[in-house]
Amino acid sequence: MGLRSAVERGIEVISEASRHLTRELKTPHKDVRWKDIAGIGNILRHEYQRVDGQIVWKAVKDELPPLKEALLEMKASLEDAEKR
Repeated sequence: MGLRSAVERGIEVISEASRHLTRELKTPHKDVRWKDIAGIGNILRHEYQRVDGQIVWKAVKDELPPLKEALLEMKASLEDAEKR
């Protein structure tokens, strides 16, 4: 598997996982493009022949950092809630 394929597969996994987050968890993180994250997985799975590598790389550089930050905040929030 090449680097591009591995990155695309990782995005597919992230996309699918994002679909399982509740609206309550997503709502405070308006800087994350949740709908686009969910949708890119479908594009990578079903329209892979039309996927532009530069667009994928731009998504990795521009969209993953705010997503990571949001997920870390969600994790901390859930851990705090469990402690109560």
